[in-house]
Amino acid sequence: MKFLKIFTVFLLVAVLSAISVLAYSAYGSRGEEVREIQARLAALGYYNGSIDGIYGVQTKNAVKRFQQDRNLTVDGIAGEKTLAALNINDNDYSDGYTSADYNLLARVISAEARGESYAGQVAVGAVILNRIEHPSFPDTVAGVVYQPGAFSCLYDGQFDEPIADSAYSAARDALTGLDPSGGAIYYYNPKTATNKWIRSRPVITTIGRHVFCQ
Repeated sequence: MKFLKIFTVFLLVAVLSAISVLAYSAYGSRGEEVREIQARLAALGYYNGSIDGIYGVQTKNAVKRFQQDRNLTVDGIAGEKTLAALNINDNDYSDGYTSADYNLLARVISAEARGESYAGQVAVGAVILNRIEHPSFPDTVAGVVYQPGAFSCLYDGQFDEPIADSAYSAARDALTGLDPSGGAIYYYNPKTATNKWIRSRPVITTIGRHVFCQ
């Protein structure tokens, strides 16, 4: 009987701890949400540490600076209001996208748009998501990314390079509906593209080195 009571208490503590982790991220937390917080803070200029998913002192101080600038309670805890201000939801991604989709999208954005402006990075992510909605392409992030010949970064080694911090934030913004490409399903660099067909596509906009088209 005594053992059962101890086990019940232990189970209750574990459940409450799990709920706490889901409700907010604070010093000592680890995981994908912490990585997203770090990436978002880095993109906004508050954090210059590693995007490692570990909520350490540097992350806590960055959160405090962000909270102070946004007139939030300055406690270093990424609670509901702070996450909302960072445009990070505690739910899954919109339209059923997962953390795996988010990470893959960030990797492709980093590989394909390294050195581009932030808008240019988001636009590359938006093209991938626009293809999912188009009947001519696969209907998943992985399906679009790994479609044979679709992205040169899978063949030139860029795909395996470390992911740029800004790419995580760009992926998040693309997944929440931001689309600087204007609905494009293709893009190319006019200085390096040799395919005549891609150059014949109707142009929507140009961002940095990339032309975005239908």
